[in-house]
Amino acid sequence: MKLRLKRWEPYLLIAPAILILLAFFAYPLLQGLKLAFMHYILFEPNDIRFSGLENFKAIFMDNNIVRILWNSLLWVVLTVGLQFVLGFMLAQALNTKFKGKNIYQSVVFLPWAVSAFLIGMIFKWMFSEQNGLINYLLIKLGIIEKGISFLALPGISIFPIIIAMVWYGVPFFGIMLLAALQSVPKDIYESADIDGAGRWTKLFFVTIPFIKSTIILTVLLRVIWVFNSADLIYIMTNGGPANTSHNLSSYIFNQISYTTDFGQASALGVLMLIILILYTLIFLRATKYDDAGDF
Repeated sequence: MKLRLKRWEPYLLIAPAILILLAFFAYPLLQGLKLAFMHYILFEPNDIRFSGLENFKAIFMDNNIVRILWNSLLWVVLTVGLQFVLGFMLAQALNTKFKGKNIYQSVVFLPWAVSAFLIGMIFKWMFSEQNGLINYLLIKLGIIEKGISFLALPGISIFPIIIAMVWYGVPFFGIMLLAALQSVPKDIYESADIDGAGRWTKLFFVTIPFIKSTIILTVLLRVIWVFNSADLIYIMTNGGPANTSHNLSSYIFNQISYTTDFGQASALGVLMLIILILYTLIFLRATKYDDAGDF
C-alpha cells in the first residue's frame, strides 16, 4: 500500500495545479473553439446551431477586417519597437552610478504602477481638442491656429493611443533589461577595454550578445501582451471614428458589446490565437533563441 502511494505521490502533488489549468485555461479555450463554429447570438436563443465555417467567412467578408489587421500590425510594431528602444536607453542610463539614482529610478518606473484606465483618461485629456495640453502647446508655439481633434481623425486617432501605450510600457523593458545588464560580468568590459574596443563595439559585441536571451524573451512576451491589449483603445477612442482605431483585440470586444455575436467574436479569437502561435514559432526560429546566451 505504501509503495503504491509512493508511486502516485508526484501525480497527487501536481493534481491541484493541473485542475486549475483545466478549469481556467483548457475549458475556456475549448469553449471558445466550439463557439467559433456555431451561430451563437445572445438575443437569438432559439437559433443557436452549428454553422461550420460561416463565422470565418463572415470575418473575411467584413469590410473592416483589413483595416483592423493593419492597425494591429501598426499597433504592435510601433508600440513594442519604441518601448524597447526607450526602455533599453533607460536601462543603460540606470546601469551607471550617479547622484540621486534611487529617486530617479523610482520615478521613471512609476507608469508601470499606474492603472491603464487612469493612463487612458490622462492621455485622452491631453489630446482633447477643446482643452488638451497638446493642442494648447501647439497653439502657443504658433504651429497651429486652432485645436485639432486628434482622437476623432481617421488614420490619426490610433497614434495618440500608441504614444500612451509606449509611455505605459517603457518601464517594463527598463526593469527587465536593467536586471540583465547588471548580470553582465565587469571583467568582460575590462577585457574589451584592454583590446581597445569603443563604446559601440562593446554595445554590439559584448552587451547585446550577453543579454540576448533576455531581449528575445522580453520582446516575445511584450508583443503578445500588446497584441492582446484593448483597454487604452476603449478608453481613449472606443475604436472610433468608424472603427479606424480598433485593433483585433478591441474589435472582438466591440463585436460582443454591439452585436452580441459570440460565434463571430470567438472566430476572431481563434484568428488571434493562430496569429500569435505563428508569430511565436517564427520569432523564436528567426532569433535562434536556443543559441541565445552562448557567449
